[in-house]
Amino acid sequence: MHFERFHVILHLLKATRPHEWIKNLFVLAALVFSGHLFDLDYASRAGLALVAFILLSAAIYLLNDICDRDRDREHPQKRHRPIASGNLPIPVAIVAAILFATIAIWLGFRLDARLGWTACIYVIQNLAYSFALKNVVILDVMIVATGFLLRAVAGAFAIDVTISSWFILCTMLISLFLGFVKRRQEVVLLADHAGQHRSILVEYEPRLLDQLISVATAGTLVSYALYAMSPDVIQKSGTPHLYLTIPFVIYGLFRYLFLVYTRDGGGNPAVTILNDFPMLLNGALWAATFVGILYFR
Repeated sequence: MHFERFHVILHLLKATRPHEWIKNLFVLAALVFSGHLFDLDYASRAGLALVAFILLSAAIYLLNDICDRDRDREHPQKRHRPIASGNLPIPVAIVAAILFATIAIWLGFRLDARLGWTACIYVIQNLAYSFALKNVVILDVMIVATGFLLRAVAGAFAIDVTISSWFILCTMLISLFLGFVKRRQEVVLLADHAGQHRSILVEYEPRLLDQLISVATAGTLVSYALYAMSPDVIQKSGTPHLYLTIPFVIYGLFRYLFLVYTRDGGGNPAVTILNDFPMLLNGALWAATFVGILYFR
């Protein structure tokens, strides 16, 4: 009996996709970019907001896997997910999803009412995506990208600071970049079986997605550069040297494209980044440079 419970808990944890939790680091963006990284009060509030969105994303993953379990069984990789494979009972997944979402929203309202409502919007948006909007071409990727933007905004509400409009635009564009890359890899990997896994994939073709990826790449680079050199950001940060971080962003995007087009990466952004040492090193160097310029000028 104890072994069976442990088995279920283990598969429940796996179904929440811990390797995907890295996406929730967008919640901490406002903490870092506002200059409050080493302020214990600000950091603790941002940390609680991060926990809330980890729980929310876990609930959404469970919900999506429940809805997509039949299609996932047609996918060469996703068929091994706990719900699709039958290792995690659906009633357990439903109860866990409701519990995670309830705790997350309660925690959001405890921190700041605006954060609580942002969490509610995140849930509603994902419900709309799961039951309808995932079948609307282009909009399906935009909805996923908006989820990253909501994370960044929620982090700002948690510590009551404002973030640059250029940063908001950059967040949206890089999220679109990752989303379109993921769609491209799904289309390429599944080929003629793409529609059986996700009906919307029949609306996409690699040439279209390549164009969308190019637009998102250029937009991300330009918006980040404008953020780093924005007079408003320079005034608030107290330093004109954030432009020194731009080369790391350029390399990161180009390296990611290299992994997509020569190594068949990008199907899972988190796995692609975490499994590539140059990407991890570049990210660490960007973070060290950014923090050094902003905090130790």
